Amino acid sequence: MQCPYCQHTNSRVLESRSSEGGQSIRRRRECLCCKHRFTTYERIEFVPVTVIKHDGKKESFDHSKLLRGMVRACEKTGISHQRLEAIVDDIEAQLQQRPRREVTSQEIGQLVLEYLREENEVAYIRFASVYGRFQGIKDFMATLRQLQQKDVPNTENSWETTIQEFSEQETSSNVMTHS
Repeated sequence: MQCPYCQHTNSRVLESRSSEGGQSIRRRRECLCCKHRFTTYERIEFVPVTVIKHDGKKESFDHSKLLRGMVRACEKTGISHQRLEAIVDDIEAQLQQRPRREVTSQEIGQLVLEYLREENEVAYIRFASVYGRFQGIKDFMATLRQLQQKDVPNTENSWETTIQEFSEQETSSNVMTHS
């Protein structure tokens, strides 16, 4: 480690301790040449995760962007900011553990919905309405029915499947009543 005072490359470690909740190691060092003391941090270097957007564009995973979207969906629901940060941290950790470095925005959205479903139904509906690009009341009703059933299909686009099934039911019931 190079001394920040004299640029000498030899130093000794005086003390090491965990910091940032175990995410890094703080080391107190002393330069063997000039005797100045300085602190270094050792952190895990994460390989960036690339998000493939709905339109095919690619961008780096943005922790704060996901948090902002969740905060918007969770306004006035009683979910604390700390809990939302913990959820985003969990999602990011899950993405980092995957062997693939690319993930679709749909996969991230599904992870968020899984967490929000357990946290708060209103937040779940709000996030699903933006994430699922709801077009009208039928989309909301289908998602509400799905939420009431407590049996969420584990497919990548479960709300789209539910909306399509609901629309088909509405169409068939309209045909029967008008015949």
